[in-house]
Amino acid sequence: MDKLLLIDDEADVQYSFRRIFDSPEIKLETASSGEEGLRLVPRFNPDLVIMDVRMGGMTGLETLRRLRESHAKLPVIMMTAYGTTQTAIEAMKLGAYDYLLKPFDVPRLQQIVADALKTARTMRQVVSYQPLLESEDYELGIIGRSEGMQRVFKLIGQLAASDATALITGESGTGKELVARAIYHHSRRSGQPFLAINCAAIPENLLESELFGHEKGAFTGAHTQRVGKFEQCNKGTIFLDEIGDMTPATQTKILRVLQSGVFERVGGNSPVKVDVRVIAATNKPLEQAVAAREFREDLFYRLNVVRIHLPPLRERREDIPLLADYFLKKHASGGRKLKGIQREAVDLLREHAWPGNVRELENVIQRALVVAKGDAIIAADLGEVLPATPASMRPHGKEATSGEASSDASTARQFARKLLEEAARDKTIKLIPAMERVLIAEALSQTKGNQVQAAKLLGITRATLRKRIEKHQIKQAFSAQ
Repeated sequence: MDKLLLIDDEADVQYSFRRIFDSPEIKLETASSGEEGLRLVPRFNPDLVIMDVRMGGMTGLETLRRLRESHAKLPVIMMTAYGTTQTAIEAMKLGAYDYLLKPFDVPRLQQIVADALKTARTMRQVVSYQPLLESEDYELGIIGRSEGMQRVFKLIGQLAASDATALITGESGTGKELVARAIYHHSRRSGQPFLAINCAAIPENLLESELFGHEKGAFTGAHTQRVGKFEQCNKGTIFLDEIGDMTPATQTKILRVLQSGVFERVGGNSPVKVDVRVIAATNKPLEQAVAAREFREDLFYRLNVVRIHLPPLRERREDIPLLADYFLKKHASGGRKLKGIQREAVDLLREHAWPGNVRELENVIQRALVVAKGDAIIAADLGEVLPATPASMRPHGKEATSGEASSDASTARQFARKLLEEAARDKTIKLIPAMERVLIAEALSQTKGNQVQAAKLLGITRATLRKRIEKHQIKQAFSAQ
């Protein structure tokens, strides 16, 4: 259950919050002053504090300042009716997670609260890197006995006493964010904030503002000054996932922060100094991006101080039974509980190529829990949930069975026949471009608009995918990602 503490001296606001967050999954406590709120925090131990800037007695800013001194990792959302003033800006500089304008939009409030609670859980959950899984009293863990994972564990331990920048590489789904969080939790900055930013998930025109903030009037829609994630994370650790997708302008600012700890907000000229540890991750070969002049060479060397490479799951198959057992216990804890996984089922898991890596394995185990008919997962259960492996991803020496090949060929022929029939009816249809457009649209649909994942699925670069999206005028709902 998530615990929210509202600090506001208006009875109407307290009433509204009780109505909005009337849920068995949320426990809400209220305080009418900053002093009362500070007394409640150690007793109630909230996951999130929502507080008004202007109150009788101690101001919201002073309360926030004291909370940051005693509970640096506790997210605080400020509310104000004066969003265009320096007061709201000062709140963000002091480390507020975000701020809302009164009267607030309820859906936006709920979304910001959900995001803040997720951030709170991320900072609170300690990521263990014990390879033998001796204890299961933690919620998340990096698991493995393989030689490749042992090297990862050693590097995490060596980084614990250092503030060195780290670069985590590996395919999608290998657990790069877990490794970043493990470095954070075992570092000297573990008592300070940790913020994770997916550079590929934020549109290019917004990423720089998200990271460094912007000045009022910097661009259309910038009605107020905004403090970015680097300022919010001062003294803490920032995790930049998919850093290979940054624009050259943003790369330049990241380089300057790493060199001097200084940057300017978008549209600003005043330097802002921060003390932030940077951990970056990418599933791209950055050396190739540097050679192609798509990524700054000097930034690459700044990031590549200590590199941790996560091997794909197909290269550490000895870890699959341990991971499968871990996910079985993890997802059975709140519902159906099974005794285990049959040996033949484990053999099937070992033989699969796992193009989606550990994330795919977790999804398969989760689905198998649903379809399993007995008290254990058997091979037949996996037959219903284990996706077919593309020929290019199968282990060396493994060929598709005649049934698999026949099914794949039949599906391809049906697709081609349908397009040919449409082209025969409509002479204006250009068949090859039409097929390309359909494939790109389907890849974007399957990846929910994530261009990085869609490009990987199609076997092309993200830059090529963008050109194809523009060429075929594929709807913006996909191309914005």
